[in-house]
Amino acid sequence: MSKEASDLARAAADELRSRTFDSFDVALVMGSGWVPAADALGEPAVELPVTELPGFAPPAVEGHSGTIRAVDVGGKRALVFLGRTHLYEGHGVEPVVHGIRTALAAGVSTVVLTNAAGGLRPETQRVGDPVLISDHLNLTGANPLTGATFLDLSEVYSKRLRALAREADPSLAEGVYAAFRGPTYETPAEIRMLRTMGADVVGMSTVLEAIAARQGLVGAGREGEARGGAEVLGISLVTNVAAGLSDQHLDHEEVLAAGKAAAARMGKLLATVVTKL
Repeated sequence: MSKEASDLARAAADELRSRTFDSFDVALVMGSGWVPAADALGEPAVELPVTELPGFAPPAVEGHSGTIRAVDVGGKRALVFLGRTHLYEGHGVEPVVHGIRTALAAGVSTVVLTNAAGGLRPETQRVGDPVLISDHLNLTGANPLTGATFLDLSEVYSKRLRALAREADPSLAEGVYAAFRGPTYETPAEIRMLRTMGADVVGMSTVLEAIAARQGLVGAGREGEARGGAEVLGISLVTNVAAGLSDQHLDHEEVLAAGKAAAARMGKLLATVVTKL
């Protein structure tokens, strides 16, 4: 991470804290269609457009409102991002992970990343099913780390946090999330490849944010080994069956509708997990 990126995240965090809480415990990034689930977390103490903070790009995708909420969830101070910047928007990698770095600079030790995803296992998955992310395949061709910054990714997504989520909802399945750059949906051939590679869900976000969260803001330690970072919980919501696995064509409106339909369950799950942190 460059010094400029780190300084920009700290400047955004300072502005955020001056207008909300003095620090935060957890950050939640809400994917496409997840806004109703965010509403279930409770009434925000403050809500403001991301563009009022340094370094944030304006929202460019339907279903991403481009606002930040400060919410007290069972005594935990939660920073809730209603939307994210995607790599396919063309701003580069740094804006994609700027929200995560801002959250880390604001004091969070836990990051919850949610997304809408295509289901690769229709034999066991239904539209509306949540999937705990156990691991990922980064097929975006990008990485938020540069230089000799060697980060252990053997446990990107916390086993402890996944266990907390399963306590809240024992029916939750786990799976591997594959991320492409987008904005095109995957071809049937790519879906067959992903199934062979062991992926269970596919989308266009999350992995770069997860890597940035694990890296932290501390910088590089001795011999280039990264230190610091937050625990990460990732949750995909299956909003459509992936290309070639059904007769349905893929549509963003379908993604948003599936998110709204699952909002109550997702909101309850997130609130329960946050209060147990």
